[in-house]
Amino acid sequence: MTKAPYSKGQRFFQFGPIATKRALPTLAFSLFLTGCQLVSSLPTSSIPLSQESSDKKETKPVVSRVETNKPVVVAPVKVPVIDNLWVRIQSGMAMDLNQNNPRIQAELDWYKRNKSYFNTISKRSEPYLYFIVKEAEARNVPLELALMPIVESAFDPFAYSHAGASGLWQFMPATGEHYGLDQNWWYDGRRDVVHSTRAALDYMKSLHNQFGDWELALAAFNSGPGRVQRAVRKNQKLGKSTRFWDLDLPSETTAYVPKLIALGKVVRNPEKHGVKLNPIPNKPYFAKVQTSGQLDMAKASKLSGVDLKELYRLNPGLNRWSTPPEGPHHLVVPVTSAEHFRTQLATLPPEERLTWHRYTVKAGDTLGTIGMQYRTSVNVITDVNKLKSTIIRVGQGLMIPVAANASETYTLSASQRLATKQNRSVSGRNKVEYRVKSGDSFWTIARKYNVGVNELARWNNMSSRDTLKINQKLAVWKKQSTNNAVVRKVNYKVRSGDSLAKIATKFNVNVDQIRDWNTDMNSKYIHPGQQVTLFVNVTRNF
Repeated sequence: MTKAPYSKGQRFFQFGPIATKRALPTLAFSLFLTGCQLVSSLPTSSIPLSQESSDKKETKPVVSRVETNKPVVVAPVKVPVIDNLWVRIQSGMAMDLNQNNPRIQAELDWYKRNKSYFNTISKRSEPYLYFIVKEAEARNVPLELALMPIVESAFDPFAYSHAGASGLWQFMPATGEHYGLDQNWWYDGRRDVVHSTRAALDYMKSLHNQFGDWELALAAFNSGPGRVQRAVRKNQKLGKSTRFWDLDLPSETTAYVPKLIALGKVVRNPEKHGVKLNPIPNKPYFAKVQTSGQLDMAKASKLSGVDLKELYRLNPGLNRWSTPPEGPHHLVVPVTSAEHFRTQLATLPPEERLTWHRYTVKAGDTLGTIGMQYRTSVNVITDVNKLKSTIIRVGQGLMIPVAANASETYTLSASQRLATKQNRSVSGRNKVEYRVKSGDSFWTIARKYNVGVNELARWNNMSSRDTLKINQKLAVWKKQSTNNAVVRKVNYKVRSGDSLAKIATKFNVNVDQIRDWNTDMNSKYIHPGQQVTLFVNVTRNF
């Protein structure tokens, strides 16, 4: 799929401004017919996360005056309180959900066949959905927009596509950078729930301003504005309709808009489609707490009383064992834990925010190599050691921040998520650990083991477009042999006149396999008496 600088590979949605004067009477009439106690949630300005209210309206007495100018107190007007977030979303829907065509019906049929999917979605979305709805309302867009992460990532904040899109909103790297989402070793803003949500909604409004149509904006979110614009111009030249449904677009995009419309139909009237939406409280789930500097995640968990896994799920932009040394310097925690966390942080001495290791500089060391060894940055080392330059001397002592606990403790850090992914068994396959060599690519490795390029990337939590690094470890899941082969380890002593090619031919293996089995073999040359490890199919060779 072609990626424009503003496309993500692609997964973004948009919806346009709601005409308030027209929406309110329509809503009132709908409420009258259904008997539902709904109140239109008018857009509000952005409120600090820690100060957001549950949007409950107060009941006030209504005072009227008669001809004698004497005040008469009338019975209070009771404004219904929406305590279910799904109902709040229903009240703010503004797209055309009444249209029908085979593409919408196909997606609707899938949702009907997979009703349990909505149980998963309700559970996954609960920590994030209130914030997303608030941000959508603040921009005065249809609340179908809040359903976008269902289509994009199934509300998995760690979702990563084969095209390289990441997070709830599946931002591509270039689009994320354009919208201020930093991406580095410590942090990926595309997965940061707060920042990525605001960026996605801003992007959607921008696309709607460009195309003037929400369905075209959605298509542009998915495949890139350039591709949609070209399709529109093509139809204009041919004298054809330029509506989304009549454009020549990639298959993923032609299914994308129908998916959201079908989803909107289900959420608007779940009973009609035989679906049950588990209630989600219409109140803030999390609040932002300033950390005022780098903080170990294990210590943050202890101070806040929030389970470490939960802390990572609320802060999925964090890649490592601590918050980034250069920011952002905040953490998102459940509202119920925020005040306690602030209090505990205030009493924590700055030197106890991280665990420290004293390092003595050796010959050949640089701040860069030391930083790589301890998984930190040169700036962190210079800052904490108050160095005026990057010049260091042999014997000099440096304080290096390190993880407080064993790496396995930080189960949702990037390295541990990768380890879990690589060790997840694949039915009917055997795992091979492959170390990347110079000249390797996903294509050459996949061809060598007779596996798919995309599945090889997926096993390693990567995109096939990602760059491989020399000595990087990859998990390869080879298909199991069906001929009842018996493989034995053979220690072969090299003889005079031997070469790797001759040995490979003799034992019915290939040269690359021999090199894989003998990682200490630094040269293509071998010498008599050298021991070479082989794994030989004895049923085929003897």
